Amino acid sequence: MTKTKITHTCQACGAHYPKWAGQCLGCGAWNSLVEEITQIANHPRHQGFSGTTPAITPMQHVTLEAEEARLFSGLKELDRVLGGGLVTGSAVLIGGDPGIGKSTLLLQTLAHLSQHIKVLYVTGEESLQQVTLRARRLGLPENNLLLLTDTNVERIIKCMQKEKPAVIVVDSIQTMHTDLLQSAPGAVGQVRESAAQLVAFAKQTNTALFLVGHVTKEGTLAGPRVLEHMVDCVLYFEGEQDSRYRVIRAVKNRFGAVNELGIFAMTDKGLREVNNPSAIFLSRYESPVAGSVIMATREGSRPLLVEVQALVDQSHMGNPRRVCVGLDTQRLAMLLAVLHRHSGITTYDQDVFVNAVGGVRVTETGADLALLLAVLSSLRNRPIPQDTLIFGEVGLAGEIRPVQGGQERLREAAKHGFKQAIIPHANAPKEKIGEMQIFTVQSLAQAVDYFKSI
Repeated sequence: MTKTKITHTCQACGAHYPKWAGQCLGCGAWNSLVEEITQIANHPRHQGFSGTTPAITPMQHVTLEAEEARLFSGLKELDRVLGGGLVTGSAVLIGGDPGIGKSTLLLQTLAHLSQHIKVLYVTGEESLQQVTLRARRLGLPENNLLLLTDTNVERIIKCMQKEKPAVIVVDSIQTMHTDLLQSAPGAVGQVRESAAQLVAFAKQTNTALFLVGHVTKEGTLAGPRVLEHMVDCVLYFEGEQDSRYRVIRAVKNRFGAVNELGIFAMTDKGLREVNNPSAIFLSRYESPVAGSVIMATREGSRPLLVEVQALVDQSHMGNPRRVCVGLDTQRLAMLLAVLHRHSGITTYDQDVFVNAVGGVRVTETGADLALLLAVLSSLRNRPIPQDTLIFGEVGLAGEIRPVQGGQERLREAAKHGFKQAIIPHANAPKEKIGEMQIFTVQSLAQAVDYFKSI
């Protein structure tokens, strides 16, 4: 029988030490030693939770589950982000700011699933009374929802082996600890080892697992980076505290599209899915406003209409400001240089502020053309018609490059009543889309000339 051995490993250089120290003697890094397990005796994770011995199997002998073997959460937006539903035997990590609605979302999901299958909600942060009060406040069914309050992974796994639930929620992984380590809950070693045991149980018993994770002040998931590699799906729950809308985004998904987006509205009865998400990012003015442009972005498999606002004002400092909210500041500086080089329009003495309305974050390059025309509209104080859609990528040579899913973006705009669009020439549709009038451009100079003719 092998004896369990604990060592401390430097995360910077990999040096091993028998005890913790503030500084690594090998590389000089401070606070880089993390507690790790090097030898484990009779540990359940190594024995297997399913009661069967692992064996090598030829691929042609592997039996696949049917495509319909997904569990539907009752929230279509969550199912969309998961790739069509919850896959049995998968591990999903969901993170977000405190109070954003992670526990509410998962409690609603389990309450719906409990009407068909056995589920278990494990909480290490709240009491059973607190969870029950939330469920009653949201008007959720309680008859089949199993609850467990504990923070010890070994005891939790014993309960799961006894009850055999099909779906488990662990809220949160930072509160869990294992008897194999002596460090406090939330330490790097505790988070990694606790998650490894829970994920191994889920895989071997074909149980769907939700792990709730805390985030740091930078907005990333707290704990070791390996935590995101262990799970099958990583979801980020985003939203402003003063806004009723919440956005859930998939940054990793082994069973669906990455960067898929789900949009919810927070109500007194919990989270409700938004059926028409484009409408919440659009502002309808009584008359056109200078600096406001509607663009079509693509999040996962969904086209989304977003309003981009720009404000250009005289700078009174030696170094003009470039500020972006929801877009990339570095890309804005690059696009302003392209605008100067290929259109002769200067902004070196102007402060430029750009905002994506509604708190949405636009990361794709298809927003380039809309961003530049919004800046030009504010600079010249000339509004662009409200029924005009703009999208396209701008290259350093001043060319307008095509974007993915151009026709889906145009159809989404036509559904919302847009009458004209400025798009890359390579994205020109072969058939007429509704009543839209399409203007295609191949260079930034053509787009600027069309703007002057509006």
